[in-house]
Order: sequence, then structure tokens, then C-alpha cells
Amino acid sequence: MIAPHAPAAVSREYREPGALVIEIEGVTKLYHMGSETIHALRGVALKIHRNEYLAIMGPSGSGKSTLMNMLGCLDTPTAGLYEFNGKNVAHMIDDELAAIRNQEIGFVFQTFNLLARSTALHNVELPLIYAGVPRHERLDRARAALEHVGLGDRMNHKPNELSGGQRQRVAIARALVNKPSIILADEPTGNLDSRTGEEIMALFEDLYKQGNTLIVVTHEEDIAQHARRIVRLRDGLIESDERSV
Repeated sequence: MIAPHAPAAVSREYREPGALVIEIEGVTKLYHMGSETIHALRGVALKIHRNEYLAIMGPSGSGKSTLMNMLGCLDTPTAGLYEFNGKNVAHMIDDELAAIRNQEIGFVFQTFNLLARSTALHNVELPLIYAGVPRHERLDRARAALEHVGLGDRMNHKPNELSGGQRQRVAIARALVNKPSIILADEPTGNLDSRTGEEIMALFEDLYKQGNTLIVVTHEEDIAQHARRIVRLRDGLIESDERSV
């Protein structure tokens, strides 16, 4: 079980990338706003492998959010290749995209996106309900996920009975419960104070060491520095793609 109050300073372990999970090639995304055409992405190419800990950065208007939506199968490209675990998702219909999101991607949002009237346990088991997992199995898996993030004693608490850091831990447990191919986190510390944010990043460090593939979208340099690879976007293009150990 991961300690609920992990220290801010964490050792940096590097794990060799594994099999290819995501490949995008020549991806463009256009938005039409009246008579104006917005080029959100301009021929982006990117490969992400298992075992990676990747941060995506960029100023407002860089295409960062569009790329995140693309990676999370929340949107599809106007043109170009996008393969997830070898499947071409660029032209999938909504139901197929929903299945990928439920089974292959664990989402962590800045605003937590928890059901206010539901317990932590019920919030975590939701992806398993949508996946049709039997009740006994999903409860066992949801309990294990909450224990994994240090909230074994908060399972029956509702979001308003939890701190911001605890709510984000519930969201992380929910992201983990389906054993996804990747965890996609959008500004995961954006609604947290600096100390709690460091605790969440220490938790991400532990998840990385345990074999999870992490993609963190952030505008904060100190948060991005926790990752082992930083991709920077500007004007719809990848400006740099650097690895660190």
C-alpha cells in the first residue's frame, strides 16, 4: 500500500520503455469557427511506449489540450494516423472510442470529476460497472485500488468529507481500477496546494515504479520535471521532445 503522506523528495528511477502503446503520425486537427479555420495541430508525430512517464507542456493555444483529447480518444484527428495498441482509432465510431476510454485509459482530471453523492468506493467502481464486471469482483477491485492509494479507511466517505488530496487519490484509484494501458492526467495538481501537489506527484512516482505508463499534461514546469520525458508544444507543433533520467 502507498503511504497517504508520501514525502516530497522521491528517488528518480528510470525504466526502459516497453512495447509501443500509442503512435500518431502526421496528425492534424482543424476547427472551423465561422469563417475562420483554427489549426490546433499541424502534422504532429509522437510515439509512446509502455513504462514511460511523459509530460506534455505548452502555452495557451499551443495544441496541448487538443493533443490530450486525441491521446485520450476524446476526439479524433482531421487527418493523419493514430494507433492505440496497434488499433487504428483515427476513424473509430463513438461506441468504439468509448470502449477504448473505458478499458485502456485511466483518466485523472484537475477537478477530480467525482460524483458528489456517492462514496469513494462507488466512485472507484464506476468504470467496472460500465465494463459489465460482476458486483462482487468490482467491489473487491475497487477496495484494492483505494487501499493501493492509501485510502483504505476512507472508502465510505463522500467527496465533501475528503480533502482535496484525498479526492485526487480517489480519482487516481478510479483510473487504476481497470488496469489500463495508460494513465492520462490533466493538470492533476491544479486544484491542490503545493505540499499536497507534491504528495500526489510522489504517488505518481510510485505508480511509475510499479509499472504504470503515465502521461501528465501540465503547464507547470516543476510538475513536468517529475517525468522522464517532456514533450513541448508550440503553435500546433512539437517544439522539443527530451528525455531525462
